[in-house]
Amino acid sequence: MNVLGVIVARGGSKGVPNKNLKPIDNKPLIQFTIESAKNSKLLSNTIVSTDSSKISDFAKSLGANVPFLRPENLANDVIGPIPTLLHAKKFYEDGGNKVDAVMMLQPTAPFRNSDDIDGSIELLTKTKSDSVISVVDVGAHHPARMKYMQNGRLIDPPFCEEYENQRRQELKKMYIRNGSIYLTKSEVIEKMSFKGKDCRAWIMPWERSVNIDTTEDFLYAEWVLKTQI
Repeated sequence: MNVLGVIVARGGSKGVPNKNLKPIDNKPLIQFTIESAKNSKLLSNTIVSTDSSKISDFAKSLGANVPFLRPENLANDVIGPIPTLLHAKKFYEDGGNKVDAVMMLQPTAPFRNSDDIDGSIELLTKTKSDSVISVVDVGAHHPARMKYMQNGRLIDPPFCEEYENQRRQELKKMYIRNGSIYLTKSEVIEKMSFKGKDCRAWIMPWERSVNIDTTEDFLYAEWVLKTQI
Protein backbone atom coordinates (compact mmCIF):
# COMPACT_ATOMS: atom_id res chain seq x y z
CA MET A 1 0.00 0.00 0.00
CA ASN A 2 1.34 3.42 -0.98
CA VAL A 3 0.65 5.79 1.90
CA LEU A 4 1.44 9.51 1.64
CA GLY A 5 2.10 11.22 4.94
CA VAL A 6 1.19 14.90 5.07
CA ILE A 7 2.49 17.02 7.95
CA VAL A 8 0.11 19.98 8.10
CA ALA A 9 1.89 22.98 9.62
CA ARG A 10 0.22 26.33 9.10
CA GLY A 11 2.28 29.37 10.03
CA GLY A 12 -0.50 31.37 11.65
CA SER A 13 -1.74 30.48 15.12
CA LYS A 14 -3.96 32.74 17.21
CA GLY A 15 -3.66 30.82 20.48
CA VAL A 16 0.13 30.39 20.54
CA PRO A 17 2.09 32.50 17.99
CA ASN A 18 4.53 30.45 15.88
CA LYS A 19 3.24 27.35 17.65
CA ASN A 20 4.79 24.82 15.29
CA LEU A 21 8.28 26.19 15.97
CA LYS A 22 7.83 26.71 19.70
CA PRO A 23 10.07 24.28 21.60
CA ILE A 24 9.26 21.50 24.02
CA ASP A 25 12.40 20.90 26.08
CA ASN A 26 14.50 22.77 23.45
CA LYS A 27 13.07 20.85 20.47
CA PRO A 28 10.70 22.75 18.11
CA LEU A 29 7.24 21.22 18.11
CA ILE A 30 7.19 20.18 14.45
CA GLN A 31 10.49 18.32 14.82
CA PHE A 32 8.83 15.55 16.85
CA THR A 33 6.45 14.76 13.99
CA ILE A 34 9.10 15.02 11.28
CA GLU A 35 11.30 12.56 13.18
CA SER A 36 8.50 10.05 13.77
CA ALA A 37 7.55 10.18 10.07
CA LYS A 38 11.18 9.71 8.98
CA ASN A 39 11.47 6.68 11.29
CA SER A 40 8.40 5.03 9.77
CA LYS A 41 9.02 1.92 7.69
CA LEU A 42 5.63 1.95 5.94
CA LEU A 43 5.06 5.55 4.83
CA SER A 44 5.87 5.72 1.11
CA ASN A 45 6.73 9.41 1.38
CA THR A 46 6.01 12.38 3.60
CA ILE A 47 5.31 15.97 2.56
CA VAL A 48 5.33 18.99 4.86
CA SER A 49 2.50 21.29 3.81
CA THR A 50 3.04 24.81 5.16
CA ASP A 51 2.46 28.42 4.13
CA SER A 52 5.39 29.61 6.26
CA SER A 53 8.89 30.08 4.85
CA LYS A 54 10.29 29.81 8.39
CA ILE A 55 8.65 26.43 8.93
CA SER A 56 9.69 25.35 5.44
CA ASP A 57 13.33 26.28 6.04
CA PHE A 58 13.43 24.54 9.41
CA ALA A 59 11.75 21.39 8.08
CA LYS A 60 14.20 21.26 5.17
CA SER A 61 17.10 21.60 7.62
CA LEU A 62 15.90 18.32 9.17
CA GLY A 63 15.79 16.62 5.78
CA ALA A 64 12.01 16.85 5.37
CA ASN A 65 10.38 17.11 1.96
CA VAL A 66 8.79 20.55 1.51
CA PRO A 67 8.09 20.74 -2.24
CA PHE A 68 5.84 23.82 -2.17
CA LEU A 69 4.46 26.61 -0.03
CA ARG A 70 0.77 26.12 0.59
CA PRO A 71 -1.43 28.60 -1.34
CA GLU A 72 -3.14 31.38 0.63
CA ASN A 73 -6.65 29.97 0.12
CA LEU A 74 -5.57 26.87 2.07
CA ALA A 75 -3.73 28.74 4.81
CA ASN A 76 -6.48 30.43 6.85
CA ASP A 77 -8.06 29.19 10.07
CA VAL A 78 -11.48 28.68 8.46
CA ILE A 79 -10.72 26.07 5.81
CA GLY A 80 -10.75 22.47 7.05
CA PRO A 81 -7.75 20.14 6.70
CA ILE A 82 -9.10 17.89 3.93
CA PRO A 83 -8.61 20.42 1.08
CA THR A 84 -5.02 20.83 2.26
CA LEU A 85 -4.49 17.06 2.16
CA LEU A 86 -6.04 16.80 -1.30
CA HIS A 87 -3.77 19.60 -2.52
CA ALA A 88 -0.68 17.70 -1.30
CA LYS A 89 -2.02 14.43 -2.70
CA LYS A 90 -2.60 15.96 -6.15
CA PHE A 91 0.88 17.49 -6.15
CA TYR A 92 2.41 14.12 -5.34
CA GLU A 93 0.32 12.26 -7.90
CA ASP A 94 1.10 14.82 -10.60
CA GLY A 95 4.69 13.69 -10.18
CA GLY A 96 3.71 10.21 -11.32
CA ASN A 97 3.25 8.65 -7.89
CA LYS A 98 0.38 6.44 -6.77
CA VAL A 99 -1.44 7.22 -3.53
CA ASP A 100 -3.61 4.50 -1.99
CA ALA A 101 -4.12 6.32 1.31
CA VAL A 102 -3.27 9.62 2.97
CA MET A 103 -2.13 10.03 6.57
CA MET A 104 -2.51 13.44 8.18
CA LEU A 105 0.17 14.08 10.80
CA GLN A 106 -0.43 17.13 12.97
CA PRO A 107 2.59 18.65 14.73
CA THR A 108 0.27 19.46 17.64
CA ALA A 109 0.39 15.75 18.56
CA PRO A 110 4.15 15.51 19.19
CA PHE A 111 4.40 12.19 21.02
CA ARG A 112 2.92 9.88 18.41
CA ASN A 113 5.80 7.65 17.31
CA SER A 114 6.74 5.57 14.27
CA ASP A 115 5.13 2.48 15.81
CA ASP A 116 1.82 4.34 15.90
CA ILE A 117 2.25 5.34 12.26
CA ASP A 118 3.22 1.86 11.06
CA GLY A 119 0.72 0.08 13.29
CA SER A 120 -2.18 2.10 11.94
CA ILE A 121 -1.09 1.37 8.36
CA GLU A 122 -0.90 -2.33 9.17
CA LEU A 123 -4.39 -2.14 10.71
CA LEU A 124 -5.82 -0.45 7.61
CA THR A 125 -4.24 -3.08 5.38
CA LYS A 126 -5.32 -6.02 7.54
CA THR A 127 -8.94 -4.92 8.00
CA LYS A 128 -9.39 -3.47 4.49
CA SER A 129 -11.30 -0.69 6.21
CA ASP A 130 -11.86 2.86 4.96
CA SER A 131 -9.82 4.58 7.64
CA VAL A 132 -7.95 4.43 10.93
CA ILE A 133 -8.15 7.22 13.50
CA SER A 134 -6.16 7.36 16.74
CA VAL A 135 -8.02 7.63 20.03
CA VAL A 136 -7.40 7.60 23.77
CA ASP A 137 -9.60 6.34 26.60
CA VAL A 138 -11.56 9.28 28.09
CA GLY A 139 -10.89 7.95 31.57
CA ALA A 140 -12.54 9.98 34.31
CA HIS A 141 -13.92 12.52 31.81
CA HIS A 142 -16.69 10.16 30.73
CA PRO A 143 -19.64 11.82 28.93
CA ALA A 144 -22.07 10.08 31.29
CA ARG A 145 -20.69 12.27 34.08
CA MET A 146 -21.20 15.51 32.17
CA LYS A 147 -24.00 18.03 32.70
CA TYR A 148 -25.77 20.77 30.81
CA MET A 149 -26.10 24.18 32.45
CA GLN A 150 -29.49 25.92 32.40
CA ASN A 151 -30.14 29.10 34.39
CA GLY A 152 -27.36 28.15 36.76
CA ARG A 153 -28.76 24.66 37.36
CA LEU A 154 -27.05 21.39 36.46
CA ILE A 155 -29.18 19.33 34.06
CA ASP A 156 -28.59 15.65 33.33
CA PRO A 157 -28.23 14.80 29.62
CA PRO A 158 -30.11 11.80 28.17
CA PHE A 159 -26.88 9.78 28.27
CA CYS A 160 -26.17 10.44 31.96
CA GLU A 161 -25.02 7.81 34.43
CA GLU A 162 -27.60 5.28 35.65
CA TYR A 163 -27.43 6.58 39.22
CA GLU A 164 -25.70 9.48 40.99
CA ASN A 165 -21.92 9.16 41.25
CA GLN A 166 -21.84 5.86 39.36
CA ARG A 167 -18.43 4.23 39.54
CA ARG A 168 -16.26 4.84 36.49
CA GLN A 169 -15.50 1.14 36.24
CA GLU A 170 -19.21 0.47 35.61
CA LEU A 171 -19.44 2.86 32.67
CA LYS A 172 -19.00 1.58 29.14
CA LYS A 173 -15.55 2.46 27.83
CA MET A 174 -15.45 5.48 25.56
CA TYR A 175 -12.68 7.01 23.51
CA ILE A 176 -11.88 10.43 22.09
CA ARG A 177 -9.78 11.36 19.08
CA ASN A 178 -6.31 12.47 20.16
CA GLY A 179 -5.23 14.14 16.91
CA SER A 180 -2.23 11.90 16.30
CA ILE A 181 -3.30 9.72 13.35
CA TYR A 182 -5.84 10.29 10.58
CA LEU A 183 -5.29 7.60 7.94
CA THR A 184 -7.80 7.49 5.08
CA LYS A 185 -8.00 5.66 1.78
CA SER A 186 -7.79 7.86 -1.30
CA GLU A 187 -11.27 7.11 -2.58
CA VAL A 188 -12.73 8.05 0.81
CA ILE A 189 -10.88 11.31 1.38
CA GLU A 190 -11.73 12.33 -2.18
CA LYS A 191 -15.34 12.34 -0.95
CA MET A 192 -14.33 14.85 1.76
CA SER A 193 -14.46 12.34 4.60
CA PHE A 194 -11.81 11.18 7.04
CA LYS A 195 -13.85 8.21 8.27
CA GLY A 196 -15.87 6.68 5.47
CA LYS A 197 -18.23 3.86 6.45
CA ASP A 198 -15.70 1.57 8.15
CA CYS A 199 -13.39 3.42 10.54
CA ARG A 200 -11.06 1.50 12.85
CA ALA A 201 -9.46 2.73 16.08
CA TRP A 202 -5.77 2.95 16.81
CA ILE A 203 -5.78 3.14 20.61
CA MET A 204 -2.96 5.10 22.19
CA PRO A 205 -1.94 5.57 25.85
CA TRP A 206 -2.51 8.88 27.58
CA GLU A 207 1.18 9.80 27.71
CA ARG A 208 1.43 9.74 23.91
CA SER A 209 -1.90 11.52 23.46
CA VAL A 210 -0.86 15.05 24.36
CA ASN A 211 -2.50 17.61 22.05
CA ILE A 212 -1.03 21.11 21.92
CA ASP A 213 -3.43 24.06 21.73
CA THR A 214 -2.38 26.44 24.51
CA THR A 215 0.71 27.65 26.35
CA GLU A 216 -0.35 25.47 29.28
CA ASP A 217 -0.31 22.45 26.95
CA PHE A 218 3.37 23.10 26.26
CA LEU A 219 4.10 23.05 29.99
CA TYR A 220 2.18 19.79 30.38
CA ALA A 221 3.97 18.31 27.36
CA GLU A 222 7.37 19.12 28.88
CA TRP A 223 6.36 17.36 32.10
CA VAL A 224 5.17 14.30 30.15
CA LEU A 225 8.36 14.23 28.08
CA LYS A 226 10.59 14.41 31.14
CA THR A 227 8.68 12.00 33.36
CA GLN A 228 6.69 9.58 31.22
CA ILE A 229 8.42 9.15 27.84
